Amino acid sequence: MALYCIGDIQGCHDAFERLLQRVDFSASRDTLYILGDLVNRGPASDKVLRTCMAAGDSMRALLGNHDLHLLAAAHGVRRNSRRDTLAQVLQAPDRDQLLDWLRQQPLARSHRTVHGDELLMVHAGVLPQWTAQEVMDLAGEVHTVLRSAQLPDFLQAMYGNQPDRWSPDLQGWERLRVIVNALTRLRFCSAQGVMDFDSTESAEQAAPGLMPWFDVPGRATAGVPIAFGHWSTLGHINRPDLVALDTGCVWGGCLSMMRFGDHLADRELIQVDCPQAQAPG
Repeated sequence: MALYCIGDIQGCHDAFERLLQRVDFSASRDTLYILGDLVNRGPASDKVLRTCMAAGDSMRALLGNHDLHLLAAAHGVRRNSRRDTLAQVLQAPDRDQLLDWLRQQPLARSHRTVHGDELLMVHAGVLPQWTAQEVMDLAGEVHTVLRSAQLPDFLQAMYGNQPDRWSPDLQGWERLRVIVNALTRLRFCSAQGVMDFDSTESAEQAAPGLMPWFDVPGRATAGVPIAFGHWSTLGHINRPDLVALDTGCVWGGCLSMMRFGDHLADRELIQVDCPQAQAPG
């Protein structure tokens, strides 16, 4: 039995299948966590979703910004951009089943090994004030709405950069918007946890007053191993408490997977090359 995490697939089903074959993935034996952005920009988002659905509980996804964008497009909240490749899902004969499966996925997951090691997983980032338990609880608030009749209203209210910081006193759509933005969009923030959504460059190119979310001094989740994707210009990072796995598959980079041993410190990076599906910029 093996435990895996995989970075942003973004509709690159061929690379996804080659990586599964590379590790001889078995749905009856192994567990794979998919760190969001299953869909969009690549050529076969519908096939990625079907592969995950067919695997049952052995493939456990969480939602990224592109997955939420697909749900918003399906409900008429957002139009497709020229770079979107969502029609593969929106025009699929099994569209309703694919979208219903997607809305059942959470924004954060946690895995505890047999030895008691805990791995926290999000798509983008974690605000410095949040503990690991708060991440799971706050993600659960969004998950409840995603599965409810409030979904269309939530998707309409989800977009926007404000509020740009967390307060436990936030309520309603503003509260959920901050949670979504942190877990699915965050790269840089200030030492006080004020989020920035303009900078998308590498960690070394932070604007004055900003830093990667994982480098904020005093972060409440420091020491908790966190796996995430979303930041292709960051590239792969492998620290004791940090695993970054978006390596730009859709841009012609690699699709990356981390295999964990009996302890989370036991790790092996596995990658496959990907044909370029989109040009950056």
